[in-house]
Amino acid sequence: MQRYEYKVIPAPRKGEKSRGVKTIEDRFALALTVVMNDLGRDGWEYIRADTLPVDERAGFTGGVKTSFQNMLVFRRVIEAEAGAAPKLLAVEDAPALPRLGPAEVPAGVAPAVGPANPVAPAVNSPSVAAE
Repeated sequence: MQRYEYKVIPAPRKGEKSRGVKTIEDRFALALTVVMNDLGRDGWEYIRADTLPVDERAGFTGGVKTSFQNMLVFRRVIEAEAGAAPKLLAVEDAPALPRLGPAEVPAGVAPAVGPANPVAPAVNSPSVAAE
């Protein structure tokens, strides 16, 4: 089973200027690309972007104002400790399961099985109400 560690960073607010990148959308995409490639070199895998509410104090009165922040979520596999092999359970280390004993002998004799008796229709059934 793999274990992960996570990193959450604020998404860029401005695009990044570069030669040949003219539109706002392209500049913003370039800024995201730079962030993702920088973290990718360190083993971080991009998972998703989330918009989360943040309560802030506003002004002298200390009123609460809610704003929303765009966050980028990354994860990477936590490396196993050097020289430590994954622990496998040996059969003798496995927890003991409850054992079932022999079935109990039924007391008495079972009734004989005969033909099925027709069951009278229910009082609220449509066939009885129509008659």
